[in-house]
Amino acid sequence: MPTGQRITQRLHGISGILVTPFDRDDCLEMKKLRPIIDRSVEAGIHILVANGNTGEFYALTTAEAEAYVAAAAEMLDGRAPLLAGVGRSVGDAVALTKASVRAGAEGLMIHQPPDPFVSPRGIVDYISRIRDVSDGLPLMLYLRNDTIGTANIAALCAIEGVAGVKWATPNPLKLAEAMKACPDHIVWVGGLAEVWAPTFYAVGARGFTSGLINVWPERSMEIHAALEAGDCATARARIADMEVFEDIRAQEMNGTNVTGVKTALQMIGLDCGPTRPPSAWPLTNRQSEALGGFLRDNGLLQAQAS
Repeated sequence: MPTGQRITQRLHGISGILVTPFDRDDCLEMKKLRPIIDRSVEAGIHILVANGNTGEFYALTTAEAEAYVAAAAEMLDGRAPLLAGVGRSVGDAVALTKASVRAGAEGLMIHQPPDPFVSPRGIVDYISRIRDVSDGLPLMLYLRNDTIGTANIAALCAIEGVAGVKWATPNPLKLAEAMKACPDHIVWVGGLAEVWAPTFYAVGARGFTSGLINVWPERSMEIHAALEAGDCATARARIADMEVFEDIRAQEMNGTNVTGVKTALQMIGLDCGPTRPPSAWPLTNRQSEALGGFLRDNGLLQAQAS
């Protein structure tokens, strides 16, 4: 199968955003990621993502991000497609794109530039510069700000090589509008994880991103299977069971998003170290107690211990 084709076939599935493991000296310790990758593959997660936001992308140096994608690709060893996040300055994005291609990534997820002076037509140039060194890999646009407008989203989707959009704004009506305005080949993926997946499915998106896969990939697969079967009631019930976990991740202006995942990993015996500032670390005692109760109630502590 040609490079990139496998990943486009799986965009309707779950894109699992891997955490970044650190040691006690705040250095990458990639070997800690292996059991998380192995369990995700065994559970059937369709795509794994290196250098996503659950991976603390903006807390990594470009050199660390390059080392990360190389190590993740080696550990994954082709068992599932690897989608590699690229971004920050255009120079950093180009360098990381080249490193991701060398590592064997099968697609690229382009983070929306957070520059305070970004322009919609400048994003076109930004994506085009990345595309030019992408070796023909399919491009997934990570859209966190839809205020650029439907016409500009359509212009981005018209760039050669763009295969999909990770829609990460809580605006399903704007999503529906963008889908109508863009080429039919674009795959629209829910970019706000399991909680928003039923809403995005209702307007025609398919698949979703997930940080939960680091802790509980089997639950993510259950939710995806229910949505694909049109069983929204079951999907919502499975999501409701995760309310405590998702509530903790949404606290402190979402500053505990990755903190909740990494703390849960510590609790189940897969310590990947702390998060880096400006993410919150550690959880408060109250947050930790609630998270521990959630894990116990769902049998995750016992399952890991056994």
